[in-house]
Amino acid sequence: MKVDWDIFCKVVDNYGDIGVTWRLARQLVAEHHCAIRLWVDDLRAFERLCPELDINAARQWQHGVEVCHWPTDWQPADAADVVIAAFACQLPSAYMEAMAAREKAPLWMNLDYLSAEDWIIGCHGLPSVKYKQVQKYFFFPGFQVGTGGLLRERGLLERREQFQHSTEAQHEFLQGLGVDRTDGARLISLFAYENVGLADWLDVMAGDAHATHLLVPEGRILGDVERWLGVDGLSVGALQVRGALTVQVLPFVRQDQYDLLLWSCDFNAVRGEDSFVRAQWAARPMLWHIYQQEEDVHLDKLEAFLTLYTAGLSPAAKAALVGLWRAWNTGAGMAEAWVATQEHWPELQKHAQAWCLEQASQADLASALVQFYLNWI
Repeated sequence: MKVDWDIFCKVVDNYGDIGVTWRLARQLVAEHHCAIRLWVDDLRAFERLCPELDINAARQWQHGVEVCHWPTDWQPADAADVVIAAFACQLPSAYMEAMAAREKAPLWMNLDYLSAEDWIIGCHGLPSVKYKQVQKYFFFPGFQVGTGGLLRERGLLERREQFQHSTEAQHEFLQGLGVDRTDGARLISLFAYENVGLADWLDVMAGDAHATHLLVPEGRILGDVERWLGVDGLSVGALQVRGALTVQVLPFVRQDQYDLLLWSCDFNAVRGEDSFVRAQWAARPMLWHIYQQEEDVHLDKLEAFLTLYTAGLSPAAKAALVGLWRAWNTGAGMAEAWVATQEHWPELQKHAQAWCLEQASQADLASALVQFYLNWI
């Protein structure tokens, strides 16, 4: 008998919440044969990741997942065997009553934000609050043993390796996006929030002796790119050349295509949570733009990850990479940090591959959630 799961997602900002829950829901269906209802409050934002979605439908099936609009005027619904409140979203009060009314209480988990901070190991899997007789549990994705791991579909690394070893497959994919890669040019993807440090980085790439082809999917960073280029209204397909730098605007693509983009590039600048994890599976040097929080608490999370990620690097390579990430996330000058990073490029490439394999040696997030349920029952 299939186990029924309800996953609740409030789209707060920038597609990160729905990106994670949509990927998780599909994997639970495809690999673990779970019956999934994904409750989403903003179907219009969801449509960017799933273009075939009917934004006016209260219920619909997409990729084996029952997608349900989470309305403000909640209608009665039976509670599932497993209930996931993604990123601490508050469940409808009527649904919580339905959980409490079940003969056997469901497993209720708060799927929290990804973090490399040490304290999450001690909190992962612990009981949280109760609603009547229904107990909620903390579930933390993470990078270390003792956490919930990272989202990773079965066979992902094998597919990536096959793609990265096929010049023909990469060429065909890039051509489909209108990208004609210049021989010898370093290919970089840029997906980020607004960043005052971008101009300095673009300046140094434009003046470099090494050619760079910068691919910029539609998103919030595009305004900063336009200001640097001195143009308005860059649209998909726009191509601008400044010195050694070619800048090209790409469409906002669905998740499987974004994976291929990351796999095609030599370096990936990413943002948020979902693209951050996917860049690690790409096994290429990367740069993370972490979501800014009040009182700069996000910088503590950044440092926690850097401590883990840079272990094993030579002191010089570590200093260069840490300097680059700190500059990018504090709006500082990027030029010196980028030049220093390039001096250690071969080491950073090997390190990205080793980190990817290290993370893949742990259980993936979907499997860890299923195992948690099996242990619970």
